[in-house]
Parts: sequence; structure tokens; C-alpha cells
Amino acid sequence: MILYETVGAHLKEAMKSGDNLRRDTLRLLQSAVKNEAIEKRQAPAELSDDEVQNIIRRLVKRYKDSIEQYRAGKRPDLVNKEEAEMNLLSGYLPQAMPQEELRALIETTLKESGLTAKSQMGQAMGIIMKKVDGRADGNDVRQIVETFLF
Repeated sequence: MILYETVGAHLKEAMKSGDNLRRDTLRLLQSAVKNEAIEKRQAPAELSDDEVQNIIRRLVKRYKDSIEQYRAGKRPDLVNKEEAEMNLLSGYLPQAMPQEELRALIETTLKESGLTAKSQMGQAMGIIMKKVDGRADGNDVRQIVETFLF
């Protein structure tokens, strides 16, 4: 079963069980997938799992930004709601790469490519993000890369 169909099945379950948070979050995801499909002139079910996962990553990033704003505004009620929605969507993403594995991958990639200067940060990030393939957050990668570049 493709990811979009799985989300649809989970949405139906949430509607039947009365889980409003899950229902609303999955509806938001479904809407985002449909909008992406319209832009690409495809049916939502024709989008690949990678495309749907990219949509989920964008939504998770938005949630992280919202959480920061709500924390700054001292709104713990909204922080809790946004975190719950973000965690629910994160469950549809592949398992994140462990920190030690990510660090080792970055170190070997930088040695192989011969990148050592901070001015080569963009090149390093491009190469590493392709290898990571969405299994790590770009900010985490950037922080680790900065420790290796002089």
C-alpha cells in the first residue's frame, strides 16, 4: 500500500474512533498532498512515497517553526497541540539516522571529497544531504559539518 493510501486509511480510522487531533492532522496532510498533486497535474494517488514524505517534511518543519513562535509567546497550550500534531506526522517519515552514524557519514564524506574550509560549506552540505536522503534534519547536519570545517 502506498503512503497516500495508508494516510487515507488512518484518516478513516481516526474519524470512526473520534480522534479529533489525528483526524484534523491527517486531513491537513491529505489537503497538502492534493494541492501538490494539482500543481503537478496528477492524481494524489500517483504521487510517489518520496514526494509524500517531502510534503510531510515541509509540514513538520512548519510545525517546528510554529512551536518556536508559541514558546516565545508563552503559549504552552498551543505548543503542546503543535508538538502532538508534529509527532503524529513524523511517524510517517522513515526512521531518523542515529547521531553517531550521521557524524561518521559526514566525517568520511568530508575526507573523501577533500573539503576542509568553512567557505566550502555549501558544497559539503550539498554532497552530504544527498547521501543522507532525508533521514536527518538539515540543521543537525549543518551543525555537525561546522565542527569539521575550519
